[in-house]
Amino acid sequence: PPASQNNEQGSTLRDLLTTTAGKLRLGSTDAGIAFAPVYSTGTASGKSGRTMPNILDDIIASVVENKIPPSRVPKINVKSEIKDEPKDDKKCIQDDCSKRYSDIQYSWICDKHVLWLRDHKNSNNWKLFKECWKQGRPVLVSGMHKKMNFSLWKAESISLDFGNQQADILNCKDSIISNTNVKEFWDGFEDVSKRQKVKNGETALLKLKDWPSGEDFKTMMPARYEDLLKSLPLPEYCSPEGKLNLASHLPGFFVRPDLGPRLCSAYGVAATKDHDIGTTNLHVEVSDVVNILVYVGIAKGNGVLSKSGVLKKLEEEDLDDLLRKRLKDSSELPGALWHIYAGKDADKIREFLQKIAKEQGLEVLPEHDPIRDQSWYVNKKLRQRLLEEYGVKTCTVIQFLGDAIILPAGALHQV
Repeated sequence: PPASQNNEQGSTLRDLLTTTAGKLRLGSTDAGIAFAPVYSTGTASGKSGRTMPNILDDIIASVVENKIPPSRVPKINVKSEIKDEPKDDKKCIQDDCSKRYSDIQYSWICDKHVLWLRDHKNSNNWKLFKECWKQGRPVLVSGMHKKMNFSLWKAESISLDFGNQQADILNCKDSIISNTNVKEFWDGFEDVSKRQKVKNGETALLKLKDWPSGEDFKTMMPARYEDLLKSLPLPEYCSPEGKLNLASHLPGFFVRPDLGPRLCSAYGVAATKDHDIGTTNLHVEVSDVVNILVYVGIAKGNGVLSKSGVLKKLEEEDLDDLLRKRLKDSSELPGALWHIYAGKDADKIREFLQKIAKEQGLEVLPEHDPIRDQSWYVNKKLRQRLLEEYGVKTCTVIQFLGDAIILPAGALHQV
């Protein structure tokens, strides 16, 4: 921006970081600002040049961890800092981690696209998470329910405490939303005979959408709010007071995203005839998100798949060998099926869904976006076509009781 605009406050996080970083000079020791110099040298067409950092993590770390006051002059040896910076390439992430993080129990799943941290108690988990997070990859942390007060999260417990509340309930098949008593939803959570029926007599697939959320959650459910906060995985990143939780350090003039927490509850598809629908259609979040499966209900009643039937349906998915092994572990309780896509594939997926809509005779309006509108659940047949026609592979993850799935902003997903 022109010099006359340099004194204005940044209106976005990117403005703030890039305009401030833009004041740095290579090798400068008189920048007089809070950031350490992070330029790197390089050559292009034989000429010497500099490149801005493409990972905001370096800049943010200088603010959050070093907190160098603006009045102090940073004395930094630029060359040694760059030389000592760990490599961020995939080889480092996947091959060298076994040596550098030998004290952490972890595995790679989904063709090494997702990091699985198997010991939620390990205080060093965040170090490996940081390496993975730089790559914009999802992370799975298992066993969070072992830190929680399980009795607080049972369906009957929530129904008993809050059954008289009113909330929006979504019929997942036809997207009809009705405002009704929460008790009706919870009464049918594990007893299919008490669930609503649709016109043709089928059992409705219902979702209690984001109830309660944010401040309402904290006010209405203080005990559950505290239980959730003390059980968050990777507290350095996920806790509201985490030193690496960027949102907690944003200046007051930023419009912060709604960071919740939100309680998302839904019936499983096991009691429905149509298994090609989901409780959360394909969409994207504007902020990073952590989703913890705090309770899995076992539905009973006519037409419900048995446990072995549910496992058989899950085994039909394109699963990683480690996930198949977890399915056979009697101590594990599967509760949700996720399909995740990298943000870089969003345009291909959008184009694909618009093509499918035209094939089905649906009107495709220019102002409508199939991802933003959350109008599609991409079933198995469509996922196969997406791979064959656009080269986009689906990352399939089964979420078991106590699993926390951490997704970077921009990652597309359905459940």
